[in-house]
Amino acid sequence: MASPHIPQLDLHDGSTIDQLGLGVYKVAEEDSERVVSEALEVGYRLIDTASMYDNEAAVGRAVRHSGVAREDISVATKFWLEDLGYDNTLRAFERSQEALGLDYIDRYLIHWPAPERNLFVESWAAMLALKNDGKVRSIGVCNFHPEHIERLIAASGVAPAINQVEMHPWLTQERVRDFDRAHGIVTQAWSPLARGQILDEPTLVTLAAHHGRSVSQIVLRWHIQRGDAVVAKSVRRERLAENLQVFDFTLPAEDMATIESLNRNYRTGVDPNDRN
Repeated sequence: MASPHIPQLDLHDGSTIDQLGLGVYKVAEEDSERVVSEALEVGYRLIDTASMYDNEAAVGRAVRHSGVAREDISVATKFWLEDLGYDNTLRAFERSQEALGLDYIDRYLIHWPAPERNLFVESWAAMLALKNDGKVRSIGVCNFHPEHIERLIAASGVAPAINQVEMHPWLTQERVRDFDRAHGIVTQAWSPLARGQILDEPTLVTLAAHHGRSVSQIVLRWHIQRGDAVVAKSVRRERLAENLQVFDFTLPAEDMATIESLNRNYRTGVDPNDRN
């Protein structure tokens, strides 16, 4: 169950996902429990971590000690490149579940396809087994191009519920979004603010001033109105709260188009085909 203030998107597996959640990439282990606890206090119900972040244990403690019912919190984690392959994926899941200390994980994701390793289809079979066993509610992928997802569908007949990709006004990901939409996949943005680099973009600064909002609120609202899911990161309680205040205003069509026009196919991370 979501926060009552955050819209939900339907996943093709019958579950739902909060449209806006907290990501904890590069949040240190010693800070993660506080950050997640404060996020839950201000209204977040979706927490996104990964084995590579080295903070699953802290995230799990925050969830367990939050006072919020477990079924009202949605926890996602991911496994890293070295854990691609059927048996490796099952072992990686066990390590993540133990670190989190949770009876089940809401969403389990392949972090990168690493196409040169040619193991992500095997991993997908393992994830389907985890889902069938009830250990995971939804399964998905991160950083997958359409051609990678086509291989999963061809092998299993099952599309990921979610494809989490770098996405922001400088990288609008239209090809990925169009493919995902055609296959019933929710596209979820990581780095929705281009790791903070976009906050000084003059066009966005002007729009923020016009609407009496922060640049981050303008960009997050743009994501929301496009119908995408978003995981945004902050370690400051006031910014966590600010990022949630994006459901009480609407950007007109001309502002949406202006933001869309900022696309330059700029990545703060690497192209998925180049990480192996």
